Amino acid sequence: MPLNKIKHIISEIDGIRCSIVETGASKERVAFLKELLLYNKFDVKVAEEKKEGEGETKTYIIGVTDILFNPVFAVYERTLKSTNDYKITPAYWNQQTTVFDPRYWLMRKKIKKNPL
Repeated sequence: MPLNKIKHIISEIDGIRCSIVETGASKERVAFLKELLLYNKFDVKVAEEKKEGEGETKTYIIGVTDILFNPVFAVYERTLKSTNDYKITPAYWNQQTTVFDPRYWLMRKKIKKNPL
C-alpha cells in the first residue's frame, strides 16, 4: 500500500482477520516487508492474489494480525524500526533508499530533481 493512501483495509487471510499492509506486492517486496514487520513483533500473513489471467506474474497480499495497524501512521509516527535499530523513513519503506535520513522532505526534492 503506498503511503499516500490512508484508507485502513481489513480482510481475511487464511481465515484470520488482518490489517492489509500492501496488495499487489512482488516476491521481493514481500520478503522485505515480512522481515521488517517480523522484527517489529507483528504476526505477518501472506496470501497469493487471485488474478483472472494465468500468464501474469504472481502478486501477493501482505497483512498483519493486529487489526489496528496502519502502515501510513506507523511510518510517519516513526514507530517502526529496521533490523539495525534505525527508525523507518518513508523512502526506506518504499525501497527508494537504504539511508535512514529522518528529513523525508529532502528525499522528495532529490526525486523531483533527478528523475533517474
